[in-house]
Amino acid sequence: MGQTMQIASPTAKINASDCAADLFACIDLGIVTPMANERENAQEFVRQVFARASRFSFRSIRHYCVFDNVCTDGTYEILIRLADELPHLVPVWAPENRCVVDAYLKGYHRALTEQCHWILEMDAGFSHRVEDMDVFFQAMAKGYDCVFGVRFGLSGSHFDGGFKRRFISRGGTFLSNLLLGTKLPDMTSGFEMFSHEALSSILSRGIQSRGPFFQTEIKAFAHQHRITVVPIRYNSPSHNVGGNALRDAFRTLWQLRKQLKKTQLHSSEESRP
Repeated sequence: MGQTMQIASPTAKINASDCAADLFACIDLGIVTPMANERENAQEFVRQVFARASRFSFRSIRHYCVFDNVCTDGTYEILIRLADELPHLVPVWAPENRCVVDAYLKGYHRALTEQCHWILEMDAGFSHRVEDMDVFFQAMAKGYDCVFGVRFGLSGSHFDGGFKRRFISRGGTFLSNLLLGTKLPDMTSGFEMFSHEALSSILSRGIQSRGPFFQTEIKAFAHQHRITVVPIRYNSPSHNVGGNALRDAFRTLWQLRKQLKKTQLHSSEESRP
């Protein structure tokens, strides 16, 4: 079964007139980062993320670092202690997680429940460059609902990974755009940002995949929102894409294609006089 998340309507609204001088000062920012065994650089990563976000005058910043039983090297305990020093840091323990998708969803849910206006998703371990956070904030300030980082196809983008990983990412993008009718240059990346309303709407559609393909599902469900893409530099992928993940991707891609076609047909029938 897909993971359908019911989110209450946001109570925290942005008053445009109050924010005319400085939009960021009216924004509560949430950052979601699933983590596992990151003890070597977790503290430095968290500090750099906060320092970068603090260059913008956000009303509040909360960094949700999601852990589960995969973490066995003490990283969670390290961040629990660090949170005493950094109030914006929110270590989240989720032992019920069964896959990496659950970790992302747990972080999303927490950010939405705590009424973050904007939610940035980024990976730990510096595979997503902290410096690239700026372009997401700047794009959201222009009024976009969803901002997707792309590792290829845009000037300034960079994909530092092995041949197999690049082949899978580019091939997955080609197939997804072909079968789903999307047109994004990178359908499989995971550095992305959403407004509260957009992310809530996307997740309410239900996430079927139990592997990395869920990023493609999210992008497919975002088509009704104002979206844009920004170049990112992707370094040292944190995990390999195995056979189970590929099988999950093909299965979910076909299910998603049928789901979207059914939705389009239903919408077409409703629009008839």
